[in-house]
Amino acid sequence: MNPRRTVFYLSDRTGITAEVLGKTLLTQFPTVEFRKRVIPFIDTPDKANATLEEINGTARQESQRPIVISTLINDEVRWIIEKSDALCLDLFEGFIGKLEGELGLQSSHALGLTHGIGNATAYERRMGAVNYALGHDDGISASHYTEADVILIGVSRSGKTPTCLYLAMQYGILAANCPLTADDFDRMALPKGLVPHRARLYGLTISAERLTKIRNERRPNSQYAAIETCRSEIRAAEDLFQRLNIPYIDTSTMSIEEIAVTVLHKTGMASKL
Repeated sequence: MNPRRTVFYLSDRTGITAEVLGKTLLTQFPTVEFRKRVIPFIDTPDKANATLEEINGTARQESQRPIVISTLINDEVRWIIEKSDALCLDLFEGFIGKLEGELGLQSSHALGLTHGIGNATAYERRMGAVNYALGHDDGISASHYTEADVILIGVSRSGKTPTCLYLAMQYGILAANCPLTADDFDRMALPKGLVPHRARLYGLTISAERLTKIRNERRPNSQYAAIETCRSEIRAAEDLFQRLNIPYIDTSTMSIEEIAVTVLHKTGMASKL
């Protein structure tokens, strides 16, 4: 059996930064099974002490030290957590001091600057982008495609919707998506609503084996999820991409984050952020 370790992701805010960076580090140890525990908003000594007790309780119960990955700004809170019977990796502590020395400045030690709404304009842009993604999901509406930064196309369940939402939430990108269907493949042509917007299109493809697994989770043992159906649709979609010179990527082994960043860079949108 693979070794198991409990990982605590701690933060005085949402915990998103700790979890994203921590998971990136832990992917380098694929033989270890990590059990995740996320504890956000540890912004007082009382909350820190309660978390300390939980960490130490886990260490006693599992007879091994948990791993703590944190982004804690408050020194008092961080010192309490560092007393725990755990391997403590505070991502801010490891870099803030070096940056202060290099810049000759003290950091603000302000909470919530990463994911808060300190920048109201940026926040409103992200929320507007989320609403746009939801309103233009799965080809629901083509009425405002002229506003889109990108329109993702591909077969059903190739990762279009979650990628659009991630682009919206993280980067404020106006991302729409539209599925390619059997009718499109029969005609070997784009849906009519997409034709005027070819310059905004970006294709997602996926392996048939991965697609049939995903579709079986939604509709088990259906024709929709059959490997033959998946192979036929993927082959037709890729033929269409190539015939119309639409750029596309294979999402089979990519996370949503990786798909989104790849789209950003391949389309040139990253340079405009």
